[in-house]
Amino acid sequence: MELKVIVVEPKYQMNLGYIARVSKNFGIKRLFLVRPRAKVNGRSSVKFAKHARDLLEGAKVYGSIDEAARDCDMIIGTTGIWRKAGRTFSRISLLEDALKRINRIKGSKRAALIIGRDDTGLSSEEIEMCDIVAYIGTDDGYPILNISHALAIMLYELTRQKFSLAYKDLSNRRSSSKELRYLFKTFGKNMEGKRVRDKRAVMNAFKRIIHLSQPNDQEIHALITALK
Repeated sequence: MELKVIVVEPKYQMNLGYIARVSKNFGIKRLFLVRPRAKVNGRSSVKFAKHARDLLEGAKVYGSIDEAARDCDMIIGTTGIWRKAGRTFSRISLLEDALKRINRIKGSKRAALIIGRDDTGLSSEEIEMCDIVAYIGTDDGYPILNISHALAIMLYELTRQKFSLAYKDLSNRRSSSKELRYLFKTFGKNMEGKRVRDKRAVMNAFKRIIHLSQPNDQEIHALITALK
């Protein structure tokens, strides 16, 4: 599923810059803006976009959400104030439930992710236009997220399968069985000649500690060096 990020009437250049930056972090190639109030290529926009300036320069501007999302099969909205929903309350779900609903909708080739205004978010009428609206649970003391923060959470959840290959590299950094065997052999040799009442119990305890900590090869080499 291709994601199209549509930002409605962004007001502050700083937020617009952050939106461009986080969009590029998650592989978004272009931004779509509806009646932006902030200067898209303003000094602060560019400053906070960092290396995502190209998204600002290539942003396409529309006069309405209808125009911006015309080529999309599904419209996903976000809101920090679920009471705005009114009669469309049934469309609002906690983020984890919204993701399940999104995954159940088959055949969606392109989905619009609508991000509301910096100051007032999406209106009730705009929420009504959405097929699914995600509510990101936050603390009651300050429940409203900055729009760039909300976008970051949404993009992470919607694209993490796409970037799963990168996550696999993390698991590959764990130690190999060969390295572990050598560590245990070195530990056993280290105990030879020592006055230990139950060497087997000590060895088993050492193995349990190592397995629980899941060290990588570099950490195992450091342990072997210390034992030698």
